[in-house]
Amino acid sequence: MPTLFRLDASIRFEGSHSSRIADIVESEWRAQHPDGAVATRHLGRDPIPADAWPQAAFAPPTGRSTHQQRAVDLATELADELLAADVLLLAVPLYNFGVSQHFKTWTDLALTDPRLAPGDSPSLAGKRAVLATVRGGAYGAGTPREGWDHATPWMRRILEDVWNLDLDVVETEFTLVGTNPALDQFSDLAARMHAEAEELAHEYGRALAKGARAAA
Repeated sequence: MPTLFRLDASIRFEGSHSSRIADIVESEWRAQHPDGAVATRHLGRDPIPADAWPQAAFAPPTGRSTHQQRAVDLATELADELLAADVLLLAVPLYNFGVSQHFKTWTDLALTDPRLAPGDSPSLAGKRAVLATVRGGAYGAGTPREGWDHATPWMRRILEDVWNLDLDVVETEFTLVGTNPALDQFSDLAARMHAEAEELAHEYGRALAKGARAAA
């Protein structure tokens, strides 16, 4: 039975744009695998303790404290979730121009597991994954905030270059249009961007269900 592991990092439990895009991807996967299993972890609802990373990173092989052992066990659990799944789906928004603190804490701890640590032969190499990431404003070429998105390049570095995942990325911008009056003038552009992102989410979800990379 195929398994999809889904990770959400939004601090919003309702109305999350990143979760909505991930829902589309998941629905396409479920359509092809109605008997498949979906394992989930919601970092906004159940954040990883910020002190777990140093406890696990510096835990000695023997004679660990209770806190160190608990952190190592949690790192093992995070790695097990990724390794046990056939495909991965990650929904991570941009916050304050950088990566979500919940996703960063999760990543830092996961990297302490030897199976996910940087190296020449990562255990996740070749596994199919989709990253759904959203930004409240616009950060593309020629915009006033071009280059202010410091999250997406970092996430790609970890997912593609460190873990060698076979990754498709759905990027959605202007998600604050309709919420922030200063962005009302961009309503039509935002609607087109959102429609294009949803179309990509459907495409990537179908490809994820096939275990193959989506067409460029």
